[in-house]
Amino acid sequence: MSNVNSVVAIYDTHEQAEQAVKELQEAGVDMKSLSIAAKDMHTDEQVVGYYNIGDRMKHWGKVGAFWGGFWGLLFGSALFAIPGIGPILVAGPLVAWIVAGLEGAVVVGGVSALGAGLVSIGIPKDSVIKYETALKTDKFLLIVHGTRDAVEKAKDIIGGTSHSSYTVHGEIVHGEPVLSR
Repeated sequence: MSNVNSVVAIYDTHEQAEQAVKELQEAGVDMKSLSIAAKDMHTDEQVVGYYNIGDRMKHWGKVGAFWGGFWGLLFGSALFAIPGIGPILVAGPLVAWIVAGLEGAVVVGGVSALGAGLVSIGIPKDSVIKYETALKTDKFLLIVHGTRDAVEKAKDIIGGTSHSSYTVHGEIVHGEPVLSR
């Protein structure tokens, strides 16, 4: 398990998550350190599709425009069908963490492949269960990982957004213990 600093925020709507990403980008946060995940909700009867051309993945459906922007902005994108959660869309480094967990046959009792990916970067299992529950209830996860200073900067920005909650994981940040709001 690596000791990576991260801040994980939960948002109720894609508009709130999108606004947070825009604020992080405008503040100069490295977009390669940012991941977003959400349950793929398709209760409408629109055509839904996924395709990948080069590094750009496209998605149509209920919140297709939202995801379309992230496919080009964030590093890596995927659709996973996770038992107990359902289909989730993921953009950013979280894709690689999940794939590494799957390819390495990582077994972390009581958590999904998503959970195994999060545990692999040092997020505690009890927090992972909270994040999986958020996805099950159609919330959006925003994860920023990196150095203490980068996570501190992201935490300050996320703290000013319309989040449901956020938690800092990893090393002690500027003398403060891991915190949750």
